[in-house]
Amino acid sequence: MDAAPSPQDPAERRVRELVTARAEGRMPTPAEQEEITAGLRQVYEEFIALRMHYQFGIDEVLTKVEILRKEFEQMHDYSPIEHVRTRLKSVESLMEKALRTEGEMTVRAIRERIHDIAGIRITTSFVADAYWIADILAAQGDLEVLTVKDYIASPKPNGYRSLHLIVQVPVYLSTHVEQVPVELQIRTIAMDFWASTEHKLSYKYEKNLPPALRAELDDAARVAHELDQRMERLRSEIRPQAAPGGGSGLFPGRPGPAAPPTNGDAAG
Repeated sequence: MDAAPSPQDPAERRVRELVTARAEGRMPTPAEQEEITAGLRQVYEEFIALRMHYQFGIDEVLTKVEILRKEFEQMHDYSPIEHVRTRLKSVESLMEKALRTEGEMTVRAIRERIHDIAGIRITTSFVADAYWIADILAAQGDLEVLTVKDYIASPKPNGYRSLHLIVQVPVYLSTHVEQVPVELQIRTIAMDFWASTEHKLSYKYEKNLPPALRAELDDAARVAHELDQRMERLRSEIRPQAAPGGGSGLFPGRPGPAAPPTNGDAAG
């Protein structure tokens, strides 16, 4: 799958013809249309295989997250993971974005320029727990962290806050090992509530929000941030903070939660 295709790959050439025809406002001849359709069918089948690999990648990372959640729930008196959701782009959505980004219509090129094919969203109660879960996962030997974007420490201009990690996990197939990137979004309940509302409003107004709504969202982002800060102070009553250091080293100098209690310390 990862072998570099020839620049003369017929499927890519046919898709390029379709894009060019649409851009120039001309319709292909029936014979050309049939040729393009065959090419698109081949690309579509390749996308199905690509999507399958990304689903396997989600399954691998999700297993790691679920193991952590069950360990904390069953062995300790506190679990940092509240909710987990997964997302995988449909073949149609993937093809549409691949065409829109105007790059090569090859599996390798698409993987290089589209980074949100597969995603897992982890929701925590507290900000410190978001960093904690990121550190725990990053410390696992078979999971490689490719990129880290800390939108909690540095929110986006619209007020969006979350941790974004692209991690790569090996998927063992019958003939080879596929290295699959998966996007992790780790955020608090307050951050997730705000982001979900902002997304729905942006979709309704086609990203052209009325000024009054934009102002309301800006204020809601401020309130959500203040709520997280207040909850973080309450969190210290549930579990104290540890000294800086340790973990995977993704966030050096940031205090993390203390080590989980032993069985003898667990509640109940």
